[in-house]
Amino acid sequence: MRISQDFAPTGPDTGRAARRRPARGRAAAALTAAVVFALVLTGCGGGDGPAPKSASGKSSADADRVEPLAAPPAPKLPVTVDSADGTKVTIGSTDRIVPLTGSLSEIVFTLGFGKQVVARDITATFEQAEELPVVTRAHDVSAESVLSLKPTIVLADTTTGPSEAIDQIRDAGIPLLVVEPAKGLDDVGRRIDTVAEALGVPSAGTELKERTEKRIADVQKSIPDHADGKKPRVAFLYLRGSASVYLLGGAESGASSLLEAAGAVDAGKESGLSKDFTAITSEALAKAAPDAILLMTKGFESVGGMDGLVKIPGIAETPAGMDRRVVTVDDGVLLNYGPRTDRVLTEIVEQLYAKGGKGR
Repeated sequence: MRISQDFAPTGPDTGRAARRRPARGRAAAALTAAVVFALVLTGCGGGDGPAPKSASGKSSADADRVEPLAAPPAPKLPVTVDSADGTKVTIGSTDRIVPLTGSLSEIVFTLGFGKQVVARDITATFEQAEELPVVTRAHDVSAESVLSLKPTIVLADTTTGPSEAIDQIRDAGIPLLVVEPAKGLDDVGRRIDTVAEALGVPSAGTELKERTEKRIADVQKSIPDHADGKKPRVAFLYLRGSASVYLLGGAESGASSLLEAAGAVDAGKESGLSKDFTAITSEALAKAAPDAILLMTKGFESVGGMDGLVKIPGIAETPAGMDRRVVTVDDGVLLNYGPRTDRVLTEIVEQLYAKGGKGR
């Protein structure tokens, strides 16, 4: 289970149909249930802290807004595209678009189709989408809500469910494209290209992909040299204090790509955690020995900030805990791997390499 902005089984495994999920999560069922409960309780989004600038010149305060292309071309339709679930989908109109994940919404809006979007998933937390009706319930799609809006195209990914809702939308004759979820930075361009092709604007997809990749590369150029020659070890923790969920990310958490792009080592992955998440223990933290801890903002808040974080068994004894060194990024954008990823990477880099870290 890769915890993502979309809070799908590319994030914690919900009760969605297995045939729509990538076979990646291997965490115990008890942990899975706990995380799902936490997600329902807490939702996503929000943020605090300073507002560093990204390579695009935008501050992190703008992270709750998307930046559409200046002049997207008119769609050339109809188009027939391959869906990730093995079907072919023909799209004849982009007049009424329903993206069923927050990350897909981000791409659609950034390509310049915001005015045509008629609904949102609960995880589309950015400002331009906030007034749209929500068509998910506890992160599951309501087919009735979607169909009532008479969409001309619905965008989902392989974690969207339940499968009955997806089938119901398709059975109603609505073009529904399933997109492979993002697992890391290498997936950013692919996802943009896929959505742009489906909307009939492949050239806009190329423009957005190039813009995004350049901005990410520009951020990486700003990473300072490591004075001691050692890369900082960073552990990604998923926390929901209200539900007593405390997880340490491993190789499949979804954060490794960002941490490595920021010139850091994923401490959980490096310590031998090959799956997505495991329950935090003093032993696991001692082995990971992180110099800093990466957290979603709401997770950090849910345990009472820094003072609460160091009360979790084992954290105070790590170098990160002793130095009170944390990096926080808004839940609604951290693992999106889309057009705003340069801003996420900027926040990580600026907090991680600030003198003394971002101690709180």
